[in-house]
Amino acid sequence: MIFPPVQEQLDRIVSNTVEVISEEELAAKIENSRETGKPLRVKLGADPSRPDLHLGHSVVLRKLREFQDLGHEAVLIIGDFTAMIGDPSGKSKTRPQLSAEEAKANGETYFEQASKILDPEKTTICYNSEWLGKMTFDDVIRLSSHYTVARMLERDDFEKRYRSCEPISIHEFLYPLAQGMDSVHLRNDIELGGTDQKFNLLVGRDLQREYGIAPQVCITMPLLEGTFGQEKMSKSLGNAICFNDAPEDSYGKILSIPDNLIETYFRLLLPSPEKPPELFAELVRRNPREAKRTLAREIVALYHGRSEALKAEEHFDRVFVHKKAPEAIEEFSFAGPSIPLVDLLVELEAVPSKSEARRLIKQKAVQIDEEKITDMAFEVALGDAPKIIRAGKRKFFKVLGKKDSE
Repeated sequence: MIFPPVQEQLDRIVSNTVEVISEEELAAKIENSRETGKPLRVKLGADPSRPDLHLGHSVVLRKLREFQDLGHEAVLIIGDFTAMIGDPSGKSKTRPQLSAEEAKANGETYFEQASKILDPEKTTICYNSEWLGKMTFDDVIRLSSHYTVARMLERDDFEKRYRSCEPISIHEFLYPLAQGMDSVHLRNDIELGGTDQKFNLLVGRDLQREYGIAPQVCITMPLLEGTFGQEKMSKSLGNAICFNDAPEDSYGKILSIPDNLIETYFRLLLPSPEKPPELFAELVRRNPREAKRTLAREIVALYHGRSEALKAEEHFDRVFVHKKAPEAIEEFSFAGPSIPLVDLLVELEAVPSKSEARRLIKQKAVQIDEEKITDMAFEVALGDAPKIIRAGKRKFFKVLGKKDSE
């Protein structure tokens, strides 16, 4: 196979990364790949603790796609076995462990979602239970002998917890060792990860060396800030834009990001060949609102198609610019002459609980036919004429009474 020149590959691979350990080794591996015609094996570990991928995950997935475009082999590891240990990366306490069934179930959707970025025909997918599950206790003892407690405590989150006298379970030390064994088993040339995975990546590099394998190059990618602009994107923090979000939801969330994140999102979330950075930077300075709309259209188009992106923009303009209800609203019917608004919001699954419904009403975030309702005891009259219920900014429902024949 004929690969692009070394410097061309280096320039593309190193762009938008935080750290490459080491760039000299990367150049040597690329050179050897060109000479032998053998693609580099690039590994990315996927944590199946949550089944939904978000744009934060796309940063490292897009880098893996760049390696594919350069002709190299992408290996996606679903960490179903390591998820049963629980990676404490960036956590101040132990992350809950998953059962084998939970890890497997969450991992099943990962590849399908990741294929929105990766070329599925050129991606090898593995579950690390295939080799870690076969290790004996003797194997684990021998593996543990390659690392000291002092080395483990060099990891920031372990050190902080140790100094603050917070408990660290022995099994947590096994997580980076188990992830390192993935690299030993695969004999991969490169491993990708977020900056919060640097320690784990370096353990894999060390273990490969211990087992007589050429050590992997470690490439860390920036952690994408979520829609609030303060912490990294995370579904549990409510600041995530997920691959499977409805197009109009994704569009609206992107428009909600702080202006200082526009260029970062543009640089990290869109394919390199499709973006002229200098022109977009000028647009951000001149008209950040229009830049954000361009960004939203392009990102939604990536995951849902161009036509859905245009529909999402039309939906946003109709609902949030012109203050009108969406053209298509799901319809619900209820028996009886009326229903308490608090109960209705729960029945519609607009909120998870009655207390949340009351909070929404108190915030003046509930409307019926464009009239704000602030009365907690308000009863919604049911009849043949539908009523449009708006809960929060984006949730709309059409409600009417059931006919006698229903």
